[in-house]
Amino acid sequence: MTLSSSTPARAGIHSFTPRDVKIASWICFFAWAVAVYDFVLFGNLLPVMAADLGLAEAQATGLNTWITAGTALVAFGIGPVVDRYGRRKGIVIAVAGAAVASVLTATVGWLIGLLGGLGLVALVLIRSLAGLGYAEQAIKAVYLNEVYASAGANGPSLRRRGLVYSLVQSGWPVGAVLAAASTAVLMPIGSWELCFVLAAVPAAFIVWAARWLKESPQFSARTEVLRLQRSGDGAAAAALAAEHHIDHTATAATPLKDAFRGESRRPLFAIGLAFLLNWIGVLVFSILGTSLLTAETGKAIEFTNALLILAISNGTAFLGYLFHGWLGDRIGRRNTIAIGWTLSAVSFAAMILLPAGAFAATVALYSLGLFFLIGPFAALLFFNGESFPAATRATAGSIINAAGQVGAIVGGVLVTAALSAGLSWNTTALIVGCVPVFAAGLVVLAAPHRDPAALPVE
Repeated sequence: MTLSSSTPARAGIHSFTPRDVKIASWICFFAWAVAVYDFVLFGNLLPVMAADLGLAEAQATGLNTWITAGTALVAFGIGPVVDRYGRRKGIVIAVAGAAVASVLTATVGWLIGLLGGLGLVALVLIRSLAGLGYAEQAIKAVYLNEVYASAGANGPSLRRRGLVYSLVQSGWPVGAVLAAASTAVLMPIGSWELCFVLAAVPAAFIVWAARWLKESPQFSARTEVLRLQRSGDGAAAAALAAEHHIDHTATAATPLKDAFRGESRRPLFAIGLAFLLNWIGVLVFSILGTSLLTAETGKAIEFTNALLILAISNGTAFLGYLFHGWLGDRIGRRNTIAIGWTLSAVSFAAMILLPAGAFAATVALYSLGLFFLIGPFAALLFFNGESFPAATRATAGSIINAAGQVGAIVGGVLVTAALSAGLSWNTTALIVGCVPVFAAGLVVLAAPHRDPAALPVE
């Protein structure tokens, strides 16, 4: 649909000016960077926290698996909340959840000292709450898809939507770099607890700034159509639905059921499975990156140097977002994702097979691996919006997003089992990390191809 700035607002349905589109894009960018900051911070500090709490390697990865399970449940559960209360409120809830989780994580050492084993249960519950921060990417993708489509000439052109969205999604490497940099600066000053406390500060600012966000016209119009239908004014509901290109006959349907049938079924299973497989690699190379790089059976690099590698490689991943966003506008998001993930698997495999002491080559190949692993997410999340009708877009997006955390659970189980069986970190990363990422690049090709120049998001 196209809603120009001259269209009168009705029943809370806002038009979007060029300034509104820019505000929405920038707030979503910073919101995502803040959410990722907390999310990645935990992975970066896991080796330090484990040593401080007296946990072995296998115990630490096992704990992370339980946390990931909680994150998946929270990420899946946020979808109905967003469908009921709106995209704007969903973003606020997600960022606020990340802030609360950061502050509570700093109390874990005290809780374990007081409660013993129950303190670890508390850690799982607290970090599960951080799943709201992870869920923010699905909410943001749906919101911006709808905003860019509704803004028409006031938003980015059809040939530039993917590139513009890639700038927003690049909040991931920005947040990851900030997490690595703040850890390097704050650890000598205080402790890992201080890192989590300060992570809540920018999140609180984003919650305050979100008051400038307008709700998407699609959600507002859909809500009003439902209200008119419930009040018995079917004619007005049909007229409003036609004005905003909404199928008013489907507004009362169950989106969860609809996501698994009709035109939504094929992309849901193909993209969801690819996302799941890829997230096994994200767990190994991004979330547990410090563990791989610092382990004696891994690359045996000092912790401070490992943080340097993560900072450099995530900076490179920022360029990966821009590249894949640009390429997706030209050859299609699906093909872009497939190319990126297969090249990522090859790059990480080459990095793992490097001889010990090849620091410069390790930095280069690790950076290249993250360039092709994380960068395609700029195309993937926008591809979700292109692949589903409005009636199932948010629900399908939340299912696919939660599938990523299911992949992280599977990866956590496999990593824990491999390490417990005596495999080295290098061998574990090669089998558990590289193979699923390569497979994800092939599986995503099963999703229908969408021509970005011919299929505007409605």
